[in-house]
Amino acid sequence: MYKSLLTPAVLFLALSSVFAQSYTSFFTGSAANISTNPTGGICIMGGATENDNAMRWFLQRAAGGDVLVLRASGSSGYNNYLYSELGVPVNSVETIVFNNASAAFDPYVHQRIAQAEAIWFAGGDQWRYVSFWRNTPVDSLVNVAIQNRNIVIGGTSAGMAILGGFYFTAQNGTVTSGDALANPYNTRVTVDSAKFINTPFLNHVITDTHYDNPNRKGRHAVFLARIFKDYGIEAKGIACDEYTAVCIDPAGGAAVYGNFPTSDDNAYFIQTNCEIEERGPETCTSGTPLIWNRNGTALRVYKVKGTQNGANRFRLSDWKTGIGGVWEQWYVQGGVVSETMGSPINCLTTSTNNNHDLESSLNIYPNPGNETLTIEAPRLIRKVQVLAYTGQIIHSQEGDASESLLLNTEKLPLGMYLLKIYTDNGDFVRQWVKI
Repeated sequence: MYKSLLTPAVLFLALSSVFAQSYTSFFTGSAANISTNPTGGICIMGGATENDNAMRWFLQRAAGGDVLVLRASGSSGYNNYLYSELGVPVNSVETIVFNNASAAFDPYVHQRIAQAEAIWFAGGDQWRYVSFWRNTPVDSLVNVAIQNRNIVIGGTSAGMAILGGFYFTAQNGTVTSGDALANPYNTRVTVDSAKFINTPFLNHVITDTHYDNPNRKGRHAVFLARIFKDYGIEAKGIACDEYTAVCIDPAGGAAVYGNFPTSDDNAYFIQTNCEIEERGPETCTSGTPLIWNRNGTALRVYKVKGTQNGANRFRLSDWKTGIGGVWEQWYVQGGVVSETMGSPINCLTTSTNNNHDLESSLNIYPNPGNETLTIEAPRLIRKVQVLAYTGQIIHSQEGDASESLLLNTEKLPLGMYLLKIYTDNGDFVRQWVKI
């Protein structure tokens, strides 16, 4: 039998070398980590040049802490821009470029996520993001940072695309509006709902970008139709023109930034028409053009001009209150999207079925703890897994059809762990420390 002659130190150096090849880091600012009190929020952008005022909003919510840019292509273009060109002081800006999927299991990457007060997802290929990060320590740690440390998060283009509870994966490449409308089950229409990045107010939202170049209204309507047909969920859509940004505060207020009136920059907040009884698409089948008409009122859309001060807004807590926008009605007939002027939506509430309140009612104690851990959830607990930060499942325990579970942690070594909690109302991730 082969026996390794590597000492632990040599083995560590060998593994470090392997991990180092899996990512490239670009660092600007102070190497001394500091902990601040970020004020949360989400900033999403349409995919062209970043809007400076929206990025200032993003940086201000980091409260002078450390900014981390995650991407799977490109290099250090964000570092100086975020660190010194916008006039908002931060401790550091680091860009980590994932050269391959193994970087998601690198301890240094985990440490940097755990220490960041702001995380920005750059543009690129969202399928690389999904395939590199989903169901790895990366998405788990990002979710813990959002839930437990109230970090601000954001992204542009592909980075915006992955921040909804539903997302277009681009697994088979991109898809045009024309191709999607002609066949909603075109193999390039890849809409997923597997748990990924859990962002407040975006749980039942699918985003789209570059809305004005090329025109993506048609494919976005197809995404919503497919979610209705395949999942039975009336999802909502948020979209940005290329030079437009939407910044969402922790109360659900969405400010729209752009350069109107110099440029025609818009954001769109799209939902099914809650005022009619039959709301789904009339025809959404393979090989047949989409029909989603409902007498010309299938989709209700609040269209908002983006301004330099972000004064025009829409409220995601109720999905009906806005300032500075206009209501439109969209419908699809024979694979063609039509738009008409509309009136303010008139329903009691149209807010998304959001996991944010459920997240806040999840209780884990004591944390830090030692031999036992109590987990109380807002729904029946099906299973709890204890994971190392490498993603390895160390312990798993089935629930007993109740909303609480006593987890025996006596045999676990001291250290930091991730808990994956599976409930009747979705899955949750929490950080736990054994002392």
